[in-house]
Amino acid sequence: MRMKFGFTQGLNVARLGLDETQIITACQIADRMRYDSIWTMDHSNVPQWKNAIVNDAWLMLAAIGSVTKNVELGTCVTDAIRRHPSAIALSAITLDRITSGRAILGIGAGEAQNVVDFGIEFSKPVTKFREQLEVIEKLFDSSPDHRVDYTGQYYRLSNACLQSKSVRKPRPPVYIAAGAQKTLELCAIYGDGWIPIGYTPELFQRHAQVIRDKANKNGRDLSGFQFANDVDIYFTDDGEEAWNKMKNAVKVSLYKPELLAAHNIQQDSEFDFRKYFTEYAMNKPELMEQMKKAALKIPDSIARTAIGVGKPDDVIQMLERFIKAGTNHFIIRFWGEGYFKNIEMFGNKVIPYFKEEYSD
Repeated sequence: MRMKFGFTQGLNVARLGLDETQIITACQIADRMRYDSIWTMDHSNVPQWKNAIVNDAWLMLAAIGSVTKNVELGTCVTDAIRRHPSAIALSAITLDRITSGRAILGIGAGEAQNVVDFGIEFSKPVTKFREQLEVIEKLFDSSPDHRVDYTGQYYRLSNACLQSKSVRKPRPPVYIAAGAQKTLELCAIYGDGWIPIGYTPELFQRHAQVIRDKANKNGRDLSGFQFANDVDIYFTDDGEEAWNKMKNAVKVSLYKPELLAAHNIQQDSEFDFRKYFTEYAMNKPELMEQMKKAALKIPDSIARTAIGVGKPDDVIQMLERFIKAGTNHFIIRFWGEGYFKNIEMFGNKVIPYFKEEYSD
């Protein structure tokens, strides 16, 4: 079984305030070191860090693609609320064409934080997400000689087509961000890969099995399916000191009803997770404070399994836990100072270990 390794320009990069030139340089380093993939978050802003520079994900990937040769390039993830599915499909095909077949469409149902400040209604996200996936699939297969129709609650196509085809066949792969029963089923039906975030190995294994079961029920063969995993890594000589500083933030990133259920942790009766997910924005900071308080119930012993903190050997141990749980494609978020150094450390010390251990 071959393991794949990529890294993402996400909230970690936003926190550091890196600009597009620095990000492109980091990606060139990774490409030379034979990382498998590079990913970029698709946000409008991250106002919790005022020094962050947040650019358009698809334009950034196009720029990265022009100066790299080997890495796959994906969104982690585009949300199915802010963009029309025709725009998403065309962006994915265009990126694939200009990078000689290296594009990945990472897509999810979205989150309130990224849309409500712009007057975009965040309602029925899963229904809209299903329709988006159906529309995108139809458009990937369309052409002037094969026009397509679609009638949904939110989206409609009438004799529609796109006039370019991807280099990858039959289309760019679609990785779906999913963490609840309905979205996991969408992943099993429409996805070529899965991108979860904020997972322990136990929850990853449980949800990976849900995807397999639902795929089997729908008659889908998952050979070649990418069970990706967005994980955090913090290289440091003193793992314990770093863990003590960051553990509460890690618990917040993990907090979700599904994780609590997987570890038999009682949910805080005073915290409404659904309300947080559907309403949280910068103008409602009290919801984040409630989340932080509720997340403290996650024991250190559980939270620590979800993140790689320490030296390369410590990171390898953490990744092996997730491999046993079913991960075959890691998407790394490097935290801490020295972003270029972290990319090189992982490329020199961690990737070679797994390339040898899990070679084809």
